[in-house]
Amino acid sequence: MRGSIGDGANYLLGGARLLKHPALMPFVIVPLLVNIIIFATLISLTIGAISDSLGQWLSAIPDWLSFLRWLVWPVVALTLAIITGYLFTVVAILIASPFNALLAEKAEELIRGKPVAGLEGFAQAIAGFPRALGRELVKFAYYLPLVLVVFVLSLIPPVTAVAPVLWFLLGAWMMAVQYVDYPMDNHLLSFAEVKQVLRQRRLSSLGFGGLVALVSAIPILNFFVVPAAVCGATLFWCEELSLSD
Repeated sequence: MRGSIGDGANYLLGGARLLKHPALMPFVIVPLLVNIIIFATLISLTIGAISDSLGQWLSAIPDWLSFLRWLVWPVVALTLAIITGYLFTVVAILIASPFNALLAEKAEELIRGKPVAGLEGFAQAIAGFPRALGRELVKFAYYLPLVLVVFVLSLIPPVTAVAPVLWFLLGAWMMAVQYVDYPMDNHLLSFAEVKQVLRQRRLSSLGFGGLVALVSAIPILNFFVVPAAVCGATLFWCEELSLSD
C-alpha cells in the first residue's frame, strides 16, 4: 500500500494550523458555528438515551456472569462513543456541505497561490446547496452498505470484542472519502475518481481519516474537526493526491 499513516495524520494537523490564517477566517466561522449548534444540541439529547441503553444492555447479563460487565462495558461504551461521534459529524457535514466546499476552495487558493474555479462566495455556496446535497447523498449511499456489514459483524459474539477496531477502520476510510471529496469535487472530479485516488494512497488516507475519526469522538474538539479536516483534506489533495498516477 502506498502512502504513509504518519503523513496522512499530519495533514489534519496542518489543516488545523491553516484555520488561523486571516484569509480563511470568514470561511471557517460559518461551518464552525453550524457544528457547535448541531453538536451541542444533539449531545444534550443523546447522552441520557445512550446511558439508559447501555444500562439496560448490561443488566441483561446474568448474575453468574456479572464479572463480564467490567469487560464488556468499556467495549460497548467505546463503540457507542465512536458511532455517536460519526453520527454528529455526518449531520454537521450534511448541513454545512456547501460552506465546506467553499472553505476547501479558499484553502486551496491559499496553498497553491492561484485562483480555483468554484463557488467564490457565500451567496453562491447557498445557491449550490441542492447540488452539494446530491453529492452528499451519493456518499451516504456508498457508506450505508459498509456500515450495515460492520454492524452485523459487531453483533456476532466472537467479533464483538474487536468491534471498536472495525468501526474505527471503517470510520477512518469514510472520513478520508468524505473530506477529500470537497477539493476534488471543486475540480469536477467524479466520486468514483475520489475513491480511486484514495485507494492509491491507502495508508495516507487511513492516517488522515483515522485521526479525524478519533477527534470526532472527543467532546469539544469535535466542534472544530470539520473545518480543520476540510483544510487538511485540501492539503492532502494539493501535496499528494493530485500528484497520484
